[in-house]
Amino acid sequence: MSSRKNVVIIGGGHGQSAICRGIKNIEDLNITAIVTVADDGGSTGRLRRQFHIPAMGDIRNVMIALAESESLLGNLMDYRFEDINGDEQDVAGHNLGNLILTALTRQRGSFLEAVQIIGKILNVKGNIIPATTQVITLFAEMEDDVIVKGEANIPTHHNRIRRVFYDEPVHAVPEAVSALQNADLIIYGIGSVYTSILPNIIIPEMREALQTSKARKVYFCNAMTQPGETDGFSMEDHVRALNDHGAIVDEVVMAYDSLPESVRARYAKQGSMPVTERTDTHPYIVHRESLLSFSDGLIRHDSLKIERAVRRLLEEL
Repeated sequence: MSSRKNVVIIGGGHGQSAICRGIKNIEDLNITAIVTVADDGGSTGRLRRQFHIPAMGDIRNVMIALAESESLLGNLMDYRFEDINGDEQDVAGHNLGNLILTALTRQRGSFLEAVQIIGKILNVKGNIIPATTQVITLFAEMEDDVIVKGEANIPTHHNRIRRVFYDEPVHAVPEAVSALQNADLIIYGIGSVYTSILPNIIIPEMREALQTSKARKVYFCNAMTQPGETDGFSMEDHVRALNDHGAIVDEVVMAYDSLPESVRARYAKQGSMPVTERTDTHPYIVHRESLLSFSDGLIRHDSLKIERAVRRLLEEL
């Protein structure tokens, strides 16, 4: 690449972290990760309820992924205190990184500043921006018109999701909007389409910035369906969900690895099936890549393979 490129990754969860870990060593990149703060389960959910602060769990994961090296502090950020008695009292069940971010937010009075301070300490290779600094609750409208409240509750209803939304005005962090406007490449994913990617996109300023940005917009599609959220979804269904909520998809990167039969059977028992294409004809470009690894019988997106795929995308800019 002859000049630095601005790459923005929109999402949350482990998939977004896998992308960040994969591309952080690509030369001549300005990386920005825009991360959802709609999570309301686990340690994150407890802290946001107790201290009324945005969810920080996905941000913590991205920080560790973008850290220049796997340092002692980075590993400590991911340390979870054991819940010995099963009652989640005091620090039991909390990640140390979540507690540090909570303490800094309360001390500084700014969640965004807390994220920036920890990012400097970890020497992250890029910018990490929460989609909003509001304490938000995600809602889902199901196909039978039932409304489900809370990100953690949405996959438990085992119903087709019509749309996700907020029941109050939500405003994007200006730095997130600016990053989208100045991006050369925008990546959606990898992760839960309704509860990791779309919580960012349905914020009006984010959606407007995506629709006006001249960047190439690429969706890294999930390899497997998610029980309770995308049961029976094809690749086209994932893209349709993004489009229906205002996202533009120019290209899709699709994992075309052959799944070991034992791994396929393991996931089938949990109600998770491979995401496949229904047709060869699409209004967007489809890149079929080897992206996966299968250590310990689990399907994971391999960061080195993601790096190779993103390098090929960047060569076309």
